[in-house]
Amino acid sequence: MSLYTLDINGQKQVVDVSDDTPLLWVLRDHLGLVGTKYGCGKGLCGACTIHLNGVAMRSCQLPVGAAATGKITTIEGIAKKGKLTAVQEAWVEHDVPQCGYCQAGQIMSATALLASNSKPSDADIDAAMSGNLCRCATYTRIREAIHTAASK
Repeated sequence: MSLYTLDINGQKQVVDVSDDTPLLWVLRDHLGLVGTKYGCGKGLCGACTIHLNGVAMRSCQLPVGAAATGKITTIEGIAKKGKLTAVQEAWVEHDVPQCGYCQAGQIMSATALLASNSKPSDADIDAAMSGNLCRCATYTRIREAIHTAASK
């Protein structure tokens, strides 16, 4: 076991876990940040997507030791002062969620995309979102919402 002080959503959090514990389980089980979801456990579905220093990462495959020196942002930390982001507003506007399970990961990936590319093409969106699976197949609405968020 090791003691880690993590910077999560702008707050310091101290956890005592094994070095190889996936960040997903630290967030959910130790810190109660359950917006980040467990999907496949292999980094393939994107439900567990968080930002590490602004880059979208799969927290189910990221050992806490590898994330300990970075700034971690979860779905709970992207809205500022209770105000939805442009991506979150666009998600609502386009009725993107159906079951909603994948949406935190989808929003985190879309947010990272727009932070690095403010005017993405359909091909840019498809490439950036390709690691996020949606069993409800709302991909067209996701793409429309990203374009709407980019226009804001």
